[in-house]
Amino acid sequence: MRPLTNMRARFATMGLVMLSAALGCGTAFAAEQKVAASTAKPWKAPRTIDGQPDLQGNWTNATITPFERDSKYGDRLVMTKEEARALEMAEYEGNAKADAPTDPKHGIQDLPTDCGRGFTGVNCGYNSFWVDPGTTIMHINGEKRTSMVTTPNGKVPPVSAAARERMAARRSGARGGFNDGPEMRSLGERCLMSFGSSAGPPMIPLLYNNNYQIVQSKDSVMILVEMVHDVRVIRLNSKHRPDSIRQWMGDSIGHWEGDTLVVETTNLRREQSFRGASDSAKYIERFTRISPTQVSYQFTVDDPTVWEKPWGGEVAMNRSRDNIFEYACHEGNYALPGILAGAREEERAKATAEKK
Repeated sequence: MRPLTNMRARFATMGLVMLSAALGCGTAFAAEQKVAASTAKPWKAPRTIDGQPDLQGNWTNATITPFERDSKYGDRLVMTKEEARALEMAEYEGNAKADAPTDPKHGIQDLPTDCGRGFTGVNCGYNSFWVDPGTTIMHINGEKRTSMVTTPNGKVPPVSAAARERMAARRSGARGGFNDGPEMRSLGERCLMSFGSSAGPPMIPLLYNNNYQIVQSKDSVMILVEMVHDVRVIRLNSKHRPDSIRQWMGDSIGHWEGDTLVVETTNLRREQSFRGASDSAKYIERFTRISPTQVSYQFTVDDPTVWEKPWGGEVAMNRSRDNIFEYACHEGNYALPGILAGAREEERAKATAEKK
């Protein structure tokens, strides 16, 4: 993909050179262009056959912008061009280093201690070849963002004391902690749901497979999530199902406010808690087509049992020319017997040591 990207960049550069030459042919032409630009109508989202703003297509939210803001930016939501360029160059150099050929003479014992993105030692088998978190800082309306979270300091507010106690009680209820049984392992590891919160709500990018396909009908909007191949169905102008009916990704209902699709989701399963949210949390998402190549995705997390007030953020979904592929998840299922067997062996060893 990188050679194609570089080729597109070269074509873009050639276009700018040609445009500059054309503008230099005469001041009259430049003046005409300026008048035309000032009188041009603002861009408006195209419509579907049902008259709805068209969000359809393949999109990616891959970016190197972090979810929470680095403290060095303080309350700044937007970084300078120089700051963004430095981070993107560092990402480029890191990828170039990771892409360098491995010495064929090296064996397992020669594995690097650090192969990037938190992978070390034997885990370097899961290196940069397998991940695709993006290469650029997220930009929305010409602004390079310092974080996805848009609260003043760009960080998730601290959870309440009552919520901390509730989470601690839940963890202590398992005899073997997260290795007590397959039900205690992560949803992604069990191939039930996407890792992290890729499927949402909210839909947050991860290390790879940050791709989505949106399809609309008169009464619903479908979002196909490439990570673990999840599908969200948003029912338009409907009512929530009873609280007793809990679904993966929750119960999502939507309506249009002008050009914006507003989605309210409740009734998520407890196992799908986001950042400590309870199963009574409510999520508000706003999808707005802001250009031919971008959708603004805004989200709000509302859970008074955990946070004093709602908080949220914004993520750019950029047009993708790539196809959506099936994510045939199975690795976690193969590993589960080993994970659980190892936990039981640790328990036996501990029991033996206590007897002695």
